[in-house]
Amino acid sequence: MTNRQPTALDAIAERHVARVLALSPISGTELGRHDSDHLLDDFSPDGHAALADAARQTLLEIDAVGDEDDVDRVTRAAMRERLGLAVELVESGETLGDLNNIASPVQAIRDVFDLMPMDTVEQWERIAARMRAVPAATEGHLASLRQSPVRPAQRQFAIVAAQAADAVGPNGYWAQLAARANPTDGALPAALRTELAAAADEAAAAFGRLSEALRELAPTGQEADGVGRERYELLSRKALGARIDLDETYAWGQEELRRIVDEQAAVAAQLGGAGTTLEEAVAILDADPARRLHGVEALREWMQATSDEAVAALAGTQFDIPDPVRRLECCIAPTASGGIYYTGPSEDFSRPGRMWWAVPSGVTEFTTWMEKTTVYHEGVPGHHLQIAQTAYRSELLNTWRRNLCWVSGHGEGWALYAERLMRDLGFLDDPGDMLGMLDGQRLRAARVVLDLGVHLDLPHPDGGRWSYERAWDFLKANTSMEDNFLRFELDRYFGWAGQAPSYKIGQRLWEEIRDEVRAREGAAFDLRAFHRRALDVGSVGLDVLREALLG
Repeated sequence: MTNRQPTALDAIAERHVARVLALSPISGTELGRHDSDHLLDDFSPDGHAALADAARQTLLEIDAVGDEDDVDRVTRAAMRERLGLAVELVESGETLGDLNNIASPVQAIRDVFDLMPMDTVEQWERIAARMRAVPAATEGHLASLRQSPVRPAQRQFAIVAAQAADAVGPNGYWAQLAARANPTDGALPAALRTELAAAADEAAAAFGRLSEALRELAPTGQEADGVGRERYELLSRKALGARIDLDETYAWGQEELRRIVDEQAAVAAQLGGAGTTLEEAVAILDADPARRLHGVEALREWMQATSDEAVAALAGTQFDIPDPVRRLECCIAPTASGGIYYTGPSEDFSRPGRMWWAVPSGVTEFTTWMEKTTVYHEGVPGHHLQIAQTAYRSELLNTWRRNLCWVSGHGEGWALYAERLMRDLGFLDDPGDMLGMLDGQRLRAARVVLDLGVHLDLPHPDGGRWSYERAWDFLKANTSMEDNFLRFELDRYFGWAGQAPSYKIGQRLWEEIRDEVRAREGAAFDLRAFHRRALDVGSVGLDVLREALLG
């Protein structure tokens, strides 16, 4: 622990958090602050403008004070980079045109309910009130889409319209949410059950209108899926917190992909002997009953056991893991999108960090060889260690640094770095588990190539230009992922430019920073100490991280 006292800059950061939470009740719920759980964000143009104004005000306040220590130095750099970029994004119209299949306002409006406590009658009253707020939130989002100078692709309008429609009806999300009401502190009053059903009907009707409106707006979207170089440079900075040479990165992605393919070939030979193809190795693994799970509950139990084993093995040996961080819950998500994701703990850890698997409808068979590395990616030493340990460091970092500053390239880059680290530590010595890790790494390298190729209209590695069909064939050739998972992934890359490559590019930058620190420190370099020092910085842009550790 440290005796560091909060500084003037920390106070500014805390005021900024208060401003953001006043404007974004969803962010409050994510932090575990439930005083605004009955509200939703304003996704209208006025709501986006208010967030930009808050960022501008904080940037002015930052310039009025000096740094009192090295923590302040990093805070200043991180806030200038993130808040300055946030203003750029609003001024460019990017926030108004935010629409994709995984991380846009439509998903935020729905997903926040999964983070709300559901144990008491009062908590279910808040859920009912928040469902009543869904119509205004969706109308605000539609107003932004109608006014946005940045047009999402027509494909994304159609995809999200279908997602919204899926939430409607007696088996849709809203009706099922109301039906789940079962507080532990007493029977649900009849009046509240009636209110929940009515609120669910309102939310479902709003999503029905949203779906229809998105279909009507689809022709206003751009026909091309690619966003172009100017927009991509901005979105890449958002995802990485770093400026990179996009053309050099495209060439590197192709080289990295070839390297991983060669590594896979070597592991395939371990599994089936010389000359065994990758497809044959996968068939060997899929046919092994010891590597298969039957049913989603078996999947959840296996995820939990694998996570618990990793925490027990790494705590006190490779990482300093505080007691509250050693708890990670593995859950089956209530949606069926195919995504696997992590949600952080509340500030007081009363809600633990959670790993979620949104299993597609009808999928009941799973392979452990493919997914062990995913548990390490989402759990320990991946996202859970990174995010929950940062949340724990309240004596060192202000709330903005701990909880509101999230940079995909830092976070996802660390998670991929963590997968490779687990290989180096011997946790993936089994050839099947190793092949699963390499399959994931290959996918991440492939999407560097695909994402930059599609959005910058660069030449396809096999000649000619990219298209949706060629992108599908490229993905199919570079992963063993099931088609329903893969289709969701491809739609994500086309709709969320710059984010998917941040995993592999972030890993590259993390490894470069580590190697630079090792070269500077020589024989005194200690990997465990490096990890602790790096994670204590929190999630900042990767250029800021490099300066913090090497500047």
